[in-house]
Amino acid sequence: MEDKEVLNKTEEEINNTEDSTEAETAETATDEVKADETKEGADTSEEKADVDPAADAGADAKTGSGSGSKPDKADKKKKKSDKKTEALQIKIDELEDRVKRQMAEFDNFRKRTEKEKSQMFETGAKSVIEKILPVVDNFERGLATVPEDEATSPFAEGMNMIYKQLMDELDKMDVKPIEALGCEFDPDLHNAVMQVESEEYESGIIAQELQKGYTYRGSVVRHSMVAVVP
Repeated sequence: MEDKEVLNKTEEEINNTEDSTEAETAETATDEVKADETKEGADTSEEKADVDPAADAGADAKTGSGSGSKPDKADKKKKKSDKKTEALQIKIDELEDRVKRQMAEFDNFRKRTEKEKSQMFETGAKSVIEKILPVVDNFERGLATVPEDEATSPFAEGMNMIYKQLMDELDKMDVKPIEALGCEFDPDLHNAVMQVESEEYESGIIAQELQKGYTYRGSVVRHSMVAVVP
């Protein structure tokens, strides 16, 4: 009877031990499952953390590239506009330089034409004056031959009036007689055709004027024909 009780007691202890072991095993398994879930959650969080910065960086990069493209386009547009403006300015400068050159050439042509016209006019005027001067010489020779007693005659006075009018018109045209008698010989104004002895004048001085010389606007039309003291 005692042995049976001992046996039953032993079986109960064994059963309790098994139940306790199973409970501990179940609890341990539950803890391991929870630990695995916790670990997986942590891994997932780490993956999200790893992914999110990259995604954010990609988003930032995308946003940055998008915002940077507008300034690039603006810069390109500005550079293109600047190049166009520079090309237009170069063209304007070229046209201005061409216009200035043409204006300078036209001004030179105008001045040259005016000078040539003036020279042609003076040449023509000199030619006419040269043809008139022999008439003046003849008037002077004719008046020089008039006797003193006839100097007041109507004919002589008329000749003097015509001579004076002719000389006044020549003077208005800036035709001037060249001074010769008593002046020093000047080859630019005088033409020496002979030498004469003179007690009145020194050597190199004009003692006689054989034919009057004239200038037109300061230019010699006809040299004076003179005799010079040696």
